[in-house]
Amino acid sequence: MIERQHLKIINAIYKHGTMTEAAKSLFVTQSALSHSMKKLEASFSLPLWQKEGRTLVLTQAGKSLVGLSQRVLPQFEHIEAQLRRMAEGKQGILRIGMECHPCFEWLLKVVAPFLKAFPDVDVDVRRAFSFGGLQALHGYDIDLLLTPDPLHVDAINYTGVLDYEQVLVMHNEHPLAGCAYIKPAQLANEVMITYPVETNRLDIFSGFLTPAGASVKQHRTIETTEIILQMVAAGRGVTALPKWLVEEAKESDVLTYKPLGEKGLQKTLYLGHRKEVDPIGFVDEFISLAKATVLPK
Repeated sequence: MIERQHLKIINAIYKHGTMTEAAKSLFVTQSALSHSMKKLEASFSLPLWQKEGRTLVLTQAGKSLVGLSQRVLPQFEHIEAQLRRMAEGKQGILRIGMECHPCFEWLLKVVAPFLKAFPDVDVDVRRAFSFGGLQALHGYDIDLLLTPDPLHVDAINYTGVLDYEQVLVMHNEHPLAGCAYIKPAQLANEVMITYPVETNRLDIFSGFLTPAGASVKQHRTIETTEIILQMVAAGRGVTALPKWLVEEAKESDVLTYKPLGEKGLQKTLYLGHRKEVDPIGFVDEFISLAKATVLPK
């Protein structure tokens, strides 16, 4: 029978490559670890690894167990954390993953009423993932994924929570400020400032420039929305952001924005969630609050 400890051991061997380091990471003796896994190998008459020098290399059976461990162990840890918090008198924690840098400001408008409605629930927001947001959601590392670019898989549902327009932002004395809308070719001599994300995940490239065979003079990346807007306000370049975010920015008196293309670049922000029944009891409530959040006109 495969037990949780077996999964922890095989995962540790996969991570560390040697029996000694795996045992250290699990705070068990090497002999105890070896004995446990030999019993498992014997029960299935299958080797789980083979030695290559001092390194342990997993067999196909071992790799299958690693895949299982990476799916199941986070679920164990999540439920245990929930139970501990319940024992402390708290309902739990809602873990939200973000794949949309500028959407943090919008998320704050949802988190505030959620915390008020659920005083015993904490919220944790994560922007960095080892293997991507979708895998983090599928593997129970997060409970919700905020993304403008949903990747549809069987186990995940997506709920649209915000429709918005992506616009080109510039200083109000920029030469393009007088245009009714922006054409891709007009950005050929511009410095484009964006978040540090792959260009195929940036709407200004994937949804506007690249399909038209156009590009920019220079592409610079900056981590925070505030600094991006300050750079644009100082005339150091242009950027593409949701229209509502620009309108709320404190630099808005020196900035202007124009539609990307004659029809504009329309986007929808989604919350991804697992299709199973909500195990923590407040994912659905957060989604409902998100859908009800209205941005000021």
